[in-house]
Amino acid sequence: MICEHMSNRLFPVCALLLVILVLTTGCGKKEGAKATTQVAARVNGDEITVHQVNYALSRSQNVAPEVAAQAKREILDRLIDQNLARQKAIASGLDRSPNVVQAIEAARSEILARAYLEQVTANLRRPSTEETRDYYGKHSELFAQRRVFSLEELVFTMKDDVAVELRGQLSSARSMQEIANWLQSRGVKIAASRGVRAAEQIPLEILPKLQAMKEGQVQLFDVGGGRYQVVRVLAFKAAPVDEATAAPRIQQFLLNSRSREAIVEEMKRIRNEAKIEYVGEFASVASAKEPKVKSKADAKAKAEDVAKPRAFKYSWEVEAQPGKSVGLPEEPSPK
Repeated sequence: MICEHMSNRLFPVCALLLVILVLTTGCGKKEGAKATTQVAARVNGDEITVHQVNYALSRSQNVAPEVAAQAKREILDRLIDQNLARQKAIASGLDRSPNVVQAIEAARSEILARAYLEQVTANLRRPSTEETRDYYGKHSELFAQRRVFSLEELVFTMKDDVAVELRGQLSSARSMQEIANWLQSRGVKIAASRGVRAAEQIPLEILPKLQAMKEGQVQLFDVGGGRYQVVRVLAFKAAPVDEATAAPRIQQFLLNSRSREAIVEEMKRIRNEAKIEYVGEFASVASAKEPKVKSKADAKAKAEDVAKPRAFKYSWEVEAQPGKSVGLPEEPSPK
């Protein structure tokens, strides 16, 4: 009887405690869900997530931390506009348009291909301190003896016999305008420019030769594919970069070069493993443009040429002024 009496008294108390516990737990879940929600906005029921905003932000360049919050809001507004337009496009049946379907498939293929190549290069070894120091020492024209040049240039395509004749004209020509007139008299179309360029903005195969030129000297460069370039050094100034400053850029440059080489090698490997058949009009064009490689050495040389970086690309200051493909403007000074 005593036990039964105690049980009858405790049951309402236990039930009340259980209800309070359930309510408290429920409230805690709701607050936690609200605090950790990944939804940034809803557009007619469609959700735009924080992940989408952050992904778009990560692809934006030069966003300072102090303006990141404002940038996120602007990105979200753009995503809302994009979502509204997407919804209207689907409502109008544009998602079934052949052009749209083709564009979506092309974008999907590009994204997947890029993802695979990123996977290929993801675990590449970073350049060592010794490799970085070695590159710095072997490319003094980019670093210890770096210069900023004021150049006058003529870029054009011509036949080899005209190139041979032009070499003789360079020694007797008194100005670049005279050389330009001579080329035009031979029916050669030229693009003339004059501008200030730092060493890292000049092709690596040209830079050492340019470094050896004196002010006022003119030289003809064969840049391949029937294209030529006449360069006159108007002036230059020394602008050295020390090893400590250069090291991070050199490491990134070497890593990028290593990535290019890895991608070229991987594409060559999977091409060799694949069965590729050119059909229709592309069959004859492919056989004409892709002569058979005579040896593995030729294939390796071709791959290395494709992977070879053309310029160091990293500037140490404000971008140099680019020349314009119009006439010959007033001479600038590499101040």
